[in-house]
Amino acid sequence: MSVALILKAKGTHVETTRPDAGLYSVVWNLKVKGIGAQVVSEDGTTVLGLISERDIVRGLTEHGTRLLTLPVSELMTSPAVTCTPGESIRAVMARMTRYRVRHLPVVEGGKLCGIVSIGDLVKHRLTNSSWRRMSFART
Repeated sequence: MSVALILKAKGTHVETTRPDAGLYSVVWNLKVKGIGAQVVSEDGTTVLGLISERDIVRGLTEHGTRLLTLPVSELMTSPAVTCTPGESIRAVMARMTRYRVRHLPVVEGGKLCGIVSIGDLVKHRLTNSSWRRMSFART
């Protein structure tokens, strides 16, 4: 099972933001779109970094409310941990665990072609394993 299977099911659209964008716009987009991270890119295809809810919370402890006026480039995680469409789901889960990240931009040939989250991976594992055949009794 590969990352490409997840992208086939969920699609390849990725929300991106520019490194010079203000954090307020990122926070707003995360809320409105119900997502946990945006890929930072100047052209929509080259990954410069990733800005996540975790980065924002950590930034809040350092900068207080002035955080919202800062550019994305000051808080983004760079370089972003990435994966490729051909990688196994197991390898990607291990990478997320090792680097303690919840989102991986999917890159092929140096170009952004999707994003996977830990939620996407867990959903895929649950719907494509013997676990779905189990019934769980209420306790």
